[in-house]
Amino acid sequence: MNTENYDVIVIGGGPIGLATAYHLGKRKAKTLVLEQFTFVNQLGSSAGVSRQFRIPYPQEYMVQMALDAQPYWDALEKETNTTLLDKVGTLWFGDPAVHSTEGNIAEAEQALKELGVPYTTLTAKEIEEKYHFKNLPETYTGLFQADGASINFKATNETLLDLCKKEETVQLEENSPVLAINQLGELFELTTPNGIYIAKKIVIIPGPYINSVVNLLDFKIEATYWNMSSAYFKKTDPNIQYPTWFVFQNPVGENGNQFYGFPSVDWDHPEYIRVAPDFVINPLEEPSDRTLIPNPQELGYTSDWVKEHMTGLSTEPEYTSTCLIALSKIANKELLIDFAPSYVPNHKNIVLYATGWAAKFTPFLGKIMSDLALDGHTDFDITPFQLGYKYFKAI
Repeated sequence: MNTENYDVIVIGGGPIGLATAYHLGKRKAKTLVLEQFTFVNQLGSSAGVSRQFRIPYPQEYMVQMALDAQPYWDALEKETNTTLLDKVGTLWFGDPAVHSTEGNIAEAEQALKELGVPYTTLTAKEIEEKYHFKNLPETYTGLFQADGASINFKATNETLLDLCKKEETVQLEENSPVLAINQLGELFELTTPNGIYIAKKIVIIPGPYINSVVNLLDFKIEATYWNMSSAYFKKTDPNIQYPTWFVFQNPVGENGNQFYGFPSVDWDHPEYIRVAPDFVINPLEEPSDRTLIPNPQELGYTSDWVKEHMTGLSTEPEYTSTCLIALSKIANKELLIDFAPSYVPNHKNIVLYATGWAAKFTPFLGKIMSDLALDGHTDFDITPFQLGYKYFKAI
């Protein structure tokens, strides 16, 4: 096998890995992207073709990150003829006392106020009248933030792949899982089925497969895995449209009772509305345990909720999908953006992103990761994401 040398090797060719490589390429760094499957695959956390872009978060630093991401989306859209963000707004509603995987409505309102982000407060009746929901408890409240959007995530992925192909210093290798990482002084030697590669820096972004890579460096990230379900319900009223939305409700038994949804869009089963549970009944211990078949109980709870609370839709899904996501066991849904732990040799030349839902930050995260790799720092404050040794475990 030939041995090639690079400034940076990016492990993981999903959207965030490609965004990182694109920004590295713009700075003329000789870059290699290693993807264990094919590019634009459906086997990781980028599965499916739609995601939500939203500003509301219960933490100010997350609201700020969403605001900072907006100009990077604008710049990315200028590189393609495809609209990447369908700006239909974000609706959060439900029990104002509930704290969920998404946060809490009251805390999100406060964070938006602190950063001067405009939004509208809503009563249960107003939510029903304006946004086509029904049978909501009178105690429910909500907020609407107009900058929310449905992300054409497949087109985002394809756009980033095309941009990387145009960068002279970026090389793309698919079907190339990393089998070994050896340290050669201050350099890294990566072995794949297709060759051996040497780099000054490595960036690790393989989504839910994070531990298959960092285990090669003798540590792991404590994570659990959700094989998330989605369902598509046909519109019975062709004129009806929904924003992106999330409902906050208390659990009912094993049912997490929290759901989210999307508008109908041209790129994802036109004339259908996607609705999904924001919970899983049986979390996975390992990514290899996933299945491409959604959990029928989760779909059943989703259908029941659509029947009870949404208008203009059929009550049984005609299409379904799954998506595999890694979540921290210690602080659910937090993002991890950091260097490798200090006990790993050459750790300041190893940058990684892991856990949580981050599609909405894709082009911005690419900038952050590339700056960390090349400069050892970034202008964006990543302190909230530098989660310390409790998120790592030596093996």
